[in-house]
Amino acid sequence: MSDRTKIEWADATWSPVRGCTKISAGCKHCYAERFAERWRGIKGHPFEQGFDVRLVPEALWIPKRWRKPRRIFVNSMSDLFHESVPFEFIGSVFGVMASTPRHTFQVLTKRPARMLEFCEWIKGRGAAASGMFPHDDLEWRMLHCLRALGLRRVQCTIGEHWPIPNVWLGVSVEDQRSAEERIPRLVQTPAAHRFLSIEPLLEDLGTLDLRGIDWVFVGGESGPGARYCAPEWIRSIVKQCHSAKVPVFIKQMGTWWARYLNFEASKGQEPLEWPEDLRVQEMPE
Repeated sequence: MSDRTKIEWADATWSPVRGCTKISAGCKHCYAERFAERWRGIKGHPFEQGFDVRLVPEALWIPKRWRKPRRIFVNSMSDLFHESVPFEFIGSVFGVMASTPRHTFQVLTKRPARMLEFCEWIKGRGAAASGMFPHDDLEWRMLHCLRALGLRRVQCTIGEHWPIPNVWLGVSVEDQRSAEERIPRLVQTPAAHRFLSIEPLLEDLGTLDLRGIDWVFVGGESGPGARYCAPEWIRSIVKQCHSAKVPVFIKQMGTWWARYLNFEASKGQEPLEWPEDLRVQEMPE
């Protein structure tokens, strides 16, 4: 985790969870797994356990130390809503986000069904909440982990601010199947703001329903074995976003595209190399 990042749409990363498991086609060439497994077995390294899923409770406090407001990408090297992460721990992550309203947090998942289940649990509607806690009220369930960990001074009452205003929830989309499964679940999820990460884009997505979506970023695949991404697929997304008045940010054209045009050292991230109508990097207000 770092208060600086090369991710174009964030200022910092924060990883209270590390590691993940593959769930769909977009995971095939996972950059995070590739990086983490390089350090497996190296004593004392943050990824000594490779890409195995593990909680990092000592990292929970980090955003509270950052005084300057930041756009923070949560768990750039994992998925907060992975099946191995207990709702209690997810609740503590949300508690930290709520207690630092100066920051904007971006939470991205490939598991929106579990994200929705967590929101139902946290508001007492889901079956998972039934009878689990002696003080089963909204605020207690949202803050009990923070209290147990010693975070006494919470700057806002989460129960009065759900969904949390400074938290953006998003889903990864790589093909039509993932779009059809994940976007509706995201829209069903209570969120102050919602976004789509369409990367790596692996096929034409056809018509997207962007109602309830506040931001879209898109890119071709990068790294070894990068798969084909057609500029026309990206162009279609840009046109649909503009028609729906949703800001869109093109991150990169992808390594396949760059190599096709003999940009050997590139992943197609330089806008001046792109078709002029695709030089679009819009940020939400």
